[in-house]
Amino acid sequence: MKLHFLFLPFVLALPLFAQTNSQLPQGFSIDNIDKSVNPCVDFYQYSCGNWLKKAEIPPDQSGWDSFTDLHERNEAIMRGILEKVSGDDATRDPINQKIGDFYSSCMDEKTVDAKGIEPVKSELDRVAAVKDKTELIGVIAHDHLIGTNSFFDFDSDADLHNAAMDIANLDQSGLSLPDRDYYIKDTPKMVEMRKHLVDYATKVFTLAGQPPQQAADSAHIVLRIETALANAAMDRTLRRDPKNIDHKMERDQARALAPNLYLDHYLEAVGSPSFSSLNVRNPEFFQKLNGILDSESLDALKVYSSWHVLRLSAPWLSEPFVQANFQYRRDLTGQAEIQPRWKRCVSATDDALGEALGQRYVELTFGADGKQRMLKMVVALEQALGEDIDGVTWMSPETKKQARIKLAAINNKIGYPDKWRDYSKLTIAQGDFLGNFLRANEFESKREVDKIEKPVDRAEWGMTPPTVNAYYNPSLNEIVFPAGILQPPFFDKEMDDAINFGGIGLVIGHELTHGFDDQGRQFDPQGNLRDWWTPGDAQEFKNRASCVANEYGSFVAVDDLKLNGKLTLGENTADNGGARISLMALHKEIAQDPTAKAAQKIDGYTTDQRFFLGFGRVWCQKRRPEYQRMLVSVDPHSPGKYRVDGVVENMPEFEQAWSCKAGQPMVGANACRVW
Repeated sequence: MKLHFLFLPFVLALPLFAQTNSQLPQGFSIDNIDKSVNPCVDFYQYSCGNWLKKAEIPPDQSGWDSFTDLHERNEAIMRGILEKVSGDDATRDPINQKIGDFYSSCMDEKTVDAKGIEPVKSELDRVAAVKDKTELIGVIAHDHLIGTNSFFDFDSDADLHNAAMDIANLDQSGLSLPDRDYYIKDTPKMVEMRKHLVDYATKVFTLAGQPPQQAADSAHIVLRIETALANAAMDRTLRRDPKNIDHKMERDQARALAPNLYLDHYLEAVGSPSFSSLNVRNPEFFQKLNGILDSESLDALKVYSSWHVLRLSAPWLSEPFVQANFQYRRDLTGQAEIQPRWKRCVSATDDALGEALGQRYVELTFGADGKQRMLKMVVALEQALGEDIDGVTWMSPETKKQARIKLAAINNKIGYPDKWRDYSKLTIAQGDFLGNFLRANEFESKREVDKIEKPVDRAEWGMTPPTVNAYYNPSLNEIVFPAGILQPPFFDKEMDDAINFGGIGLVIGHELTHGFDDQGRQFDPQGNLRDWWTPGDAQEFKNRASCVANEYGSFVAVDDLKLNGKLTLGENTADNGGARISLMALHKEIAQDPTAKAAQKIDGYTTDQRFFLGFGRVWCQKRRPEYQRMLVSVDPHSPGKYRVDGVVENMPEFEQAWSCKAGQPMVGANACRVW
């Protein structure tokens, strides 16, 4: 089941991170506040106004916010680690050898440029040598292992109805643009983006050796096939409901959906363990894929397959490929300059060897005391959510009892894994960066495939320790907070409790609430997709959730483009619930120790006011218009402005804290509340 992140971690092939913007304060500061604005009129502008005036989006970045600011500091730490262990030191331990040689091979730009297309030529030759469509399926399996997303997706995940076991999953995939809407909508912007894809593919095919006209023809073949795949795909808003992607069937049934997929041949080629049943998340997609595989010529299918090998490799080949890839990214996101090489290589190392690099990161940055402080806050937020569940008037005692059981079963993971991943079977060699990149992808793909028909590893993490993010996993009923986010402005040991509860406290509350949002509420304490709600309570939840969806669907993201209230429903529900229970937890903390610093007025602001200011600071954000437009289609999170103003409009506690009056913009006339 999909993890519920605090913010969208990835959109394109490369992370969207920037150079350090050192002029900006890293943590909370009253200097960020614009006191010329009435907080009851626009609290986001009030809490972030001066920050917004000073902040500049660096040229190699598509946006700037607390996540990218903190990531920059973490990335600098990782760079120091990697540069220290790069080289030919024979005394390096296996971890340092792998992360050091991966990073140094990436940084060896001279060797990469000298090799040109050669590092990926064997993969392209593999596609070119295919003689029939049955043989092509075996090549697709290989390409999936090395990291392409051609045609469809095959992976493992917890069984939706037996969360203790991993099963095989088939799913829709195969697109280069960020979402199916880019192919099927004919707005001027979407038409423009399709042209950018064709231009990019034409350039890459030309660099790979095709004559200009052939390269252009190849690019149009790619667009034609991907448009067909997009038309076959399910809208991402519909995919938010886990029941819409729950289609467990016998292997014979899956085979019958798409005979031209030659499923048995694919599974053998991908190295899958034996299994009798699997989940086909979108059966209709595979029925239509069957027709695409039948109607398209072998040559066209080979062109498409070659494209996805090139698309995967282009950011890591010689400079002409890198620049072509960046131009495409610039068209999509507005990013003005490419990142320096070292940043791209640090991110690539974290992606490929995250728990190896993460060990060294944790040794430098995160001690046991940090884990204990965080655990204390998690317990406080869990208690507050329990009290919130007890206090809601729209839920029956029967459903409340089940909700309490689920809350008590939530597992908390903080900082870093208790057991580190073993990379001993992964070969990393100096001077062979693309080889290292592809082998690392294959290592991870095989690790995922090998999970099929085995018990779920509940100790596994879905993020690396330096990651500036957090998530809730409904199939494991767990919340996870990597060490990377446990720093200012989210958590600052020098600040009063009000600021920290408005920051990391609200993040904790956000992830806990995901267990009870429109998706999470459908899973039971063990992570199974099971309805534990009475019909009346379920309907009342839907009514309240509709209020949130309609509210956020009225907000304008950029130009005349409004947010998708249904796509962002879960995150907006979690933001609203997280704020409310974090403030409850803060009040309880103060009640237990009235002399605490949090109970005192600081810088002229009350405790509750500082809570909201701490909350606002976390979401101060600037984005380029192109990037914001793209995220409206793909990101289940609202922009920073509405993650702040959308929440406070629904909170009577905010109205009281700032002495707002009915009719002011931050006082919702018909406030929405789920939790």
